[in-house]
This record gives sequence, structure tokens and C-alpha cells, in this order.
Amino acid sequence: MSRGWLWGALAVLMLAAGSYALYRQLEPTPLPPGILYGNGHVEGTEVRVAAEVGGQVRESMLVEGQPVAVGAPLVRIDPADYEIALKQARADLLTLDAEARGIGDELATWRHHLASAERDLERYRRLGAQGSVSPQRLEEAADRAREARGRVDALEAQLQANRARQEAAAQRLALAESHLAKTVVHAPLAATVLVKAVEPGELVQPGQTLAVLVDLAELELTVYLPEVEIGRLRLGAPGRVRVDAFPERTFDARIKRIDQRAQFTPREVHMPEERVRMVFGVTLAIANPDGVLKPGMPADAWVRWDPDASWPQTLWIPR
Repeated sequence: MSRGWLWGALAVLMLAAGSYALYRQLEPTPLPPGILYGNGHVEGTEVRVAAEVGGQVRESMLVEGQPVAVGAPLVRIDPADYEIALKQARADLLTLDAEARGIGDELATWRHHLASAERDLERYRRLGAQGSVSPQRLEEAADRAREARGRVDALEAQLQANRARQEAAAQRLALAESHLAKTVVHAPLAATVLVKAVEPGELVQPGQTLAVLVDLAELELTVYLPEVEIGRLRLGAPGRVRVDAFPERTFDARIKRIDQRAQFTPREVHMPEERVRMVFGVTLAIANPDGVLKPGMPADAWVRWDPDASWPQTLWIPR
């Protein structure tokens, strides 16, 4: 009887020891003081390149995953209609310029006639005052002066209208040149082609997306940290990021932005009890000089808020 009790007590003791050992093994391992952990997905600043003019795509230099330099041609749209519009605008401007020269020449002639007619009229008025010229001759001189004045005024109005039409034609010419230039779509920044949205032969409309570019040189990662920790964080504080694709490598990062408003833990967190915590979004800028990181990669991040703390040789995910 006593022997059975002894064996039972020993079994209970062994079970307790095993449970304690398992607890110690599964107990969450805290991070070193001064370091916080978060996770999220790598994101990039995407730029949607759109057509500014419509037409058929004649050539596409887009290759998904290929880097492009700033100003590099991406897509060529058929320029035929825009070249015709440009030639027409130039012809209209030349026609108006020739018309202006003709009006100017005629205006110069009539201004000469007006000056002569006014001199004659003034002379006849003096002679008329002396009784040396008949009223009929005086009236004829006045009629010639009025006719010359009328022609000068009409030609000046025509010249002014011509100048207004020339200005409008010059604007049409500039617009035609701009439209023609926009048939070649250039990269607005040095980036990588993320999405190729058109193929040669397709008809595109103004505003239609042709490609999506992303700058892989500096990506972002937003992690959500507890409200009680936010007061310790500062912009520019260093961080380190690790992704599943490169488990043995860490990428340098820095705090780029801290949200000004708290929110509930995002829906992506699976445990309901964790979703009721208030958190702040903290955005890290990740250095990616060789372009191995891609938008959408899941990532783990560690932030060192204490400048006196040292990075551990190995970073781990706290349980």
C-alpha cells in the first residue's frame, strides 16, 4: 500500500517537472530592452503612367521587372494624326502672317493718302477763308479726308483682328506640338516596371493607364505598435527588416512616418483579443539598393528606440 503511494507521488512529481520544462520552453522570449518588434508587408510607391493623347500603340518598350531610367521612352503612340494637325496649324499661321503683311502694306498706303488728304483739306480751308476756293472744292477735299480716315480705321481693325487670329493660331500650333510630343510616353522617374498594361496594336484613350512603375530603391513597411510604446519612438530611429525570401539577411531601415491617430489593431491580426488593442501605424523606409525586395513580401521588423541599446547578434520574433 505504501509502495503504491510512493510510486503515485513520484509520477505526479515527474509530470509536474515535465510540465514546468514545457512551460519554460514555450514561454515567450522577450526582446532586449530598447527594441520593439512588428510585422507587415513591404510596399512601394507606385506611379501609374497614363496616356495624355489617344491613338494606336505602335511600339512598347515595357518589360515587367525591368528597370527604366528617368526620361526613357516607354510607349509610342501613332503620331500620324498629330503630325497632320501640326502641319495644318503651321499652314494657318503662315497664311495669317501673309495676310497681315498685305494689310500692313495697304494700311501704309492709306495712311499716306490720309496725310495728303488732311494737308489738302487744311490748305483749302485757309483758301476758303480768303474766298480763293469754291465751297464745292472744299467739300471734295473733306470727302477725300473722310474716305482716307475710314480706310485707315478699317485696315487697323482688320490688322488687330488678324493679330488676334494669329495668337489663336500660335496657341493651336503649340497645342499640336505638345500633342505630337506626347505620342512618346517617357518614364517620369527612375523605377522598375511593375505592370505592363498595353500591347502594340491596342487603341488607347487619354488618361488610360499604360504601365505601373515602382521605385525599388527605397521601399516602405508599415507596422502597428502598441499605443504605450509610441512615446519612445522618434523619426529617423534605426530599424532592421527581414523577409522570408532571405532569412539570413537583414535590411537597414529607419522610421519615416508615425501616424498621428491611434486605431484598433488591423483586421489582418487573427486573434480577436489582439484586435481590441489601440495601436499606431509606424512606417519604415527600407534601403533596397540591389532591388531584391519586392512589394507584397511579408516582413518582420525590429525598431531600436533606445540609442544606447545594442543590436543582438541574432534577431528573433517574440512569441
